[in-house]
Amino acid sequence: MKTIRLLISFFLAGFFSLTAQQLPSAQLKDLKGKTIDTSTLRNDGKPFIISFFANWCKPCLRELDAIKDVYDDWQKETGVKLFAISIDDAQNSLKVGPEARAKGWKFEILLDPNSEFKRALRVNLIPAVFIVDGNGKIVSSRTGYNSGEEESLIEEIRKLLKK
Repeated sequence: MKTIRLLISFFLAGFFSLTAQQLPSAQLKDLKGKTIDTSTLRNDGKPFIISFFANWCKPCLRELDAIKDVYDDWQKETGVKLFAISIDDAQNSLKVGPEARAKGWKFEILLDPNSEFKRALRVNLIPAVFIVDGNGKIVSSRTGYNSGEEESLIEEIRKLLKK
């Protein structure tokens, strides 16, 4: 019993230590092959969302499709930006761009084929979503997706903008 409590304590400490943390530095690629350092991800001083996904992850694709349906409205209202980070391996990452275009995603798509950024943020389950404030600090995170949960994202963005 003590072992379980200790493990839960370490897990929660690790999970909560990510909030209010500056984005770590990792090297990603955009769909054109340009290298992007994650520590420089910004949205002109406004909050943004980072969503880890993979082509084979059905909940990930459902969530990004649901966000796609409201993304234009979210951007008009709040200026929020979403960075969709694919963790597909190098071979499967070739499918990410065509799929994103076919689905009509207007998000910035970045590739993390070596899982460097995923490891830096201690992502174990996908979809994994992080909300980052205008200063580049992680303010909240969650894993998994149930229909309608995208609404909690925009609510958190609205709260950040009121601060």
